[in-house]
Amino acid sequence: MTKKTILVAGTYDTKDDELTYLSDVIRAQGGNVLSMDVSVLGDPSKPTDVSKHDVAEAGGSSIQQAIESGDENTAMQIMARGSAAKALALYRAGQIDGVIVLGGTMGTDLALDLCAALPVGVPKYVVSTVSFSPLIPPERLPSDVQMILWAGGLFGLNSICKASLSQAAGAVLGAARAVEAPKRDRPLIGMTSFGKTVLRYMVTLKPALEARGFEVAVFHATGMGGRAFESLAGEGAFAAVFDFAPQEVSNHIFGGLSAGADRMTNAGKSGTPQLIAPGCYDLVDFVGWQDPPQQLVGRETHAHNRLLTSAMLDAVERRTVARAICDKLSGATAPVALLLPQGGCNEWDRPGGELHDAGGLIAFCDEIKSACPENVMLHAMPDHINDAAFCDRALAIFDEWIASGVVTGK
Repeated sequence: MTKKTILVAGTYDTKDDELTYLSDVIRAQGGNVLSMDVSVLGDPSKPTDVSKHDVAEAGGSSIQQAIESGDENTAMQIMARGSAAKALALYRAGQIDGVIVLGGTMGTDLALDLCAALPVGVPKYVVSTVSFSPLIPPERLPSDVQMILWAGGLFGLNSICKASLSQAAGAVLGAARAVEAPKRDRPLIGMTSFGKTVLRYMVTLKPALEARGFEVAVFHATGMGGRAFESLAGEGAFAAVFDFAPQEVSNHIFGGLSAGADRMTNAGKSGTPQLIAPGCYDLVDFVGWQDPPQQLVGRETHAHNRLLTSAMLDAVERRTVARAICDKLSGATAPVALLLPQGGCNEWDRPGGELHDAGGLIAFCDEIKSACPENVMLHAMPDHINDAAFCDRALAIFDEWIASGVVTGK
């Protein structure tokens, strides 16, 4: 087996012992280490493979400028930009197979930028005193990052923190050895959805698209899934997207589980053809074990499980969501087809269902028709999103795109 090389990054002026321990564990397990110093004021006990000067220059600045800023936040943002650029360059040059970053709040802030710069499939581990903390907003988390709490290790080594550090070192090396990186040997379709209890189109569409020679990745649109979807869409990784569960747009507007302000924009910016449908547009998901956001108090809700609860939007709010979706699609640089299932957009909103609101659905559909931008082809249909006719229409549009060269499969 070819030896795997792990990038070990951190502030070697203050965390030298801990970073050296991580490196020693990786080497003892048969891996190689490439070290990166992201310090500003001090120096490591011995030179690192990537110096703090290299990092600052990659961030478009210098250590001296970072020091002269007189502000630790400004200084560390310089180092964050530089470490991200250097890590990506090292990966593209084939010099590293994974990365592990250690830090407190300052180091974690940097670590998130560094890890976000690396593609999906590259093992990324963050050892942090604030792992899993509400200090870290979901939109800052790279889609496949792993974190472990750096317990009892803020200052110096001890048996408690060594347990965390050694686990993380073994985990990143093991991941680098075991990872099956995306092959990209077939054109990839990105699809958003929820579980089959509420949205069912993926059950039909996934095998149908695979039969046409495509690979299909379905993203669970509950915040982090949307972040992963948008990250890949921004890279131009998809031949086309079937973004049929854009509920995260509603979540972002009304205080639910947001995937970030850029949700539903990156495929358009990257020139990726988009099939869009408003699955679950009428619901806002929030953390089920917490009180609902103030603006959702008193709403009709559906407790999906102990973790997640959905609240219904009223007719006025649904019009707001419709305008937001149309505005996001207006900037697309490739063809967009918007499927509008006027029979309903999730299983719970059918006539007789617990979240049925005929007036709200009509208001949403009317606003979509009114606000739909010129660059978007609107396909209004009488069916429900979970009806077979919806999948038939989506596949017919997609087949037309293949035939006309809109989707090339490259």
